[in-house]
Amino acid sequence: MKRSLIALGLLAVLPLAANAADRPSYNYVEGGYVSTDLNGLPDADGFGVKGSVAFHPNFHVFGDYANQEFDNSSVDFDQWRIGLGYNHALTARTDLLTRVAYEKVDFGSIGDADGWSVEAGARSALLPNLEGYALAGYEDGDQYDGDFYGRLGAQYKFNQNWGISGDVKLVKGGDRQWFVGPRFSW
Repeated sequence: MKRSLIALGLLAVLPLAANAADRPSYNYVEGGYVSTDLNGLPDADGFGVKGSVAFHPNFHVFGDYANQEFDNSSVDFDQWRIGLGYNHALTARTDLLTRVAYEKVDFGSIGDADGWSVEAGARSALLPNLEGYALAGYEDGDQYDGDFYGRLGAQYKFNQNWGISGDVKLVKGGDRQWFVGPRFSW
C-alpha cells in the first residue's frame, strides 16, 4: 500500500516537473559574435557576453557587455547595460517580459554616452527545443536622442543546459545590432 501511494505521488508530480522544464529560464550566461550596422557610419564587429540571474520567480537581473571595432580602423568601443526584468506567466510556455536598464557606450578618448532603455514583449517556449522572444523598446541618453527599437531573438536548445542563441535589435532609422553565440542555462 505504501509503495502504491509513493508511486501515485510521483506520478502526480511528473506533469508539474514537465511544465517547469518548458518555462523559459532566466538563469543563463552566453558569449559570442556581435555586429553593429550604423546608418551613415562604418560597420563594427567584435565579441559580447550576456547573462541573467533570476532572484525571484518573477524578477531577474541581467547584463550585457560588448567590445567592437569599426571596420577599416583601429577605433573600438565598449558597450554595456545592466538592468532589472519582470516576467509574468501568460500561459504554461509564454511569459510577458518587461525590462528597464542603464546603458553606457565608451569610445575611449573620443568620449562616452550614458542612457537608459525600457522594453516589453513576450518570451515563449515555441517547441521543446526552440525558444523565442519579441520585444519593443525605447532608449534615450545624454548624447543621443530617444529612439524606438524592436528586438527579436531565439534559442535552439541542444539539451537542458546548452543551446545557441541569436538576437537582432532593429532601431528606428536603420541601425541594427546582431548577436549569435552559445548559451549555458541552469
